[in-house]
Order: sequence, then structure tokens, then C-alpha cells
Amino acid sequence: MADPATAVASPRSAPRRRRMVRDLKAMPGFTAMAWITIVALYLPIMVLVAFSFNENRSVVLWTGFSLDWYAKALENDGIRNAAWVSVKVALFATVISTIVATMAALATTRTRKFTGQGLVYGIINQPLMIPEIVTAIATLSLFALVKKLTGLNGIGYLMMAHAAFCIPFAYMPIRARLETMTLTLEQAAADLYAPPFKVFTLVTLPLLGPGIVSGAMLAFVVSLDDVIITLLIAGPGETTLPIYILGAIRRGITPEINAVSTILVAVSVLLVMLLFFVQRRMQR
Repeated sequence: MADPATAVASPRSAPRRRRMVRDLKAMPGFTAMAWITIVALYLPIMVLVAFSFNENRSVVLWTGFSLDWYAKALENDGIRNAAWVSVKVALFATVISTIVATMAALATTRTRKFTGQGLVYGIINQPLMIPEIVTAIATLSLFALVKKLTGLNGIGYLMMAHAAFCIPFAYMPIRARLETMTLTLEQAAADLYAPPFKVFTLVTLPLLGPGIVSGAMLAFVVSLDDVIITLLIAGPGETTLPIYILGAIRRGITPEINAVSTILVAVSVLLVMLLFFVQRRMQR
């Protein structure tokens, strides 16, 4: 018979030690650091929003509540033209980047693993891995060569630059949606002799819809708020709203600029909230 002491000491019979799972919120200083981060991120935005309703032209002296600066901002032709350019560029970039991202997501998830798949992921997500200024300079150099060879100019260069930069932002939620989708319904449709195009349009695309909407909204927000690429690529008459705000700040901050910035922040927040809502519905 085996010695009882030996049996107790045996690693197989000994109970496994449970790993201690530490709650980050219980760690010393976590709450304080969280509040410091929140204040550092949102206090400047709150100050900007508050002084956009200031009656006085000063951005540091509060004298009373007023909506006059919003009215002046909406009546400003420069602001309206810049907003229209931003919307045009963002819509074009959203459509192109979403289509390309959808095709890329289908090609990388609806196929067997292949050699170089990791390299493909790296190429698609390249704008996320290197500084945006590098992407902007590389795009500027390419477009300068194209302009020299073709003699063509116009806002199309800015639109294409935004579309290329937004592809990985649209790709991520679309790919995530595809990875959670099973092939059961698609295989069932194929077993019922549905041609591939009908399987895609009637089965795959409706199921993929929430991911496409999420990717499109994310691409739109990224394009609408972009500064660095626009600053280098945009030509005369192609001033977007963020670039207009940047130029106006150099002449001095006014409540009118605060009002425009508040509107831009509100639009971005609404789109992000809508994106969050779609993603929650997608996870159900």
C-alpha cells in the first residue's frame, strides 16, 4: 500500500491552487487616476462648450448666456463652405473605404488560411500602425508625381487620400462581424441551389449589415475630423471645417470658433453614440 504521507504530497492528488484574480478597481490609486484622466480629457471640452454660449467676445470672461455666436457661425459663408467640403469628402471617403473594406474582409475571412495572411492583415491596417504624418507625406509625394504626369488637379486627390486612410477603420468592425457569423445559413442556401450572387445578396449581406453600418460611420467620423492629411493634400478652395478652425485659431480664439467646434464635437459624439448602439444590436 502506498504511504498516506506520500499520497498527500503527490502533485496529482494535491488540489490545484486557485490563481488570484485582482480587481483593477481595488488597486490603490486606481479611482484617483481614473478621475484625473476623465478630467484631463473632458474638462477642456466642457470649457469650450460653456464659453461658446458666452455673450462677451472674450473666451475667459463670462458675462451672460447668448446664442448669438451660433447664429453668426451659421451665417458665415466661409464656415458653411468649409462644412460642405468636409461633408463631400467624408461621404466619398466613407463609400469608397466601406466598399473596399467589405471586399477585403470577405477575402480574408471567407477563405482558408493561406501563406502570407498575416502580411495581408498588416498591409490593410498599415495606416493604423505608422504615424499619420508619414502617411500624409507619402500620399503627398505620390499625388505630386501623378499631377506632374497627368496635369490633373482637383478635390479628387483629397477624397482618395481620405478614402485610403479610412479603409482600416471600416475594415475592423466588418471583419469582426464576419468572424462571428457562421456559414450555416449560407450553406443551407447553397444546398437549395441558390446561385452564389443570391446567397451573398439575400443571406450574407443582410447579416453583415450591422458591421457595414458600423464601419461606414467610423470611417465618416475619421474623415470628418481629419487634420494632418487634409492639411498636406488639400489645394486651393478645398478647405475643410477642421482646417478652417485651425486657420481661425491662429488669428485668435473667439466664441464663434468655440461655437463651430461645439457643433463639430456634437456631430462626432452623436455618430459615435449611434455606432455604439449599432454594435450593441450587432452583439445580440
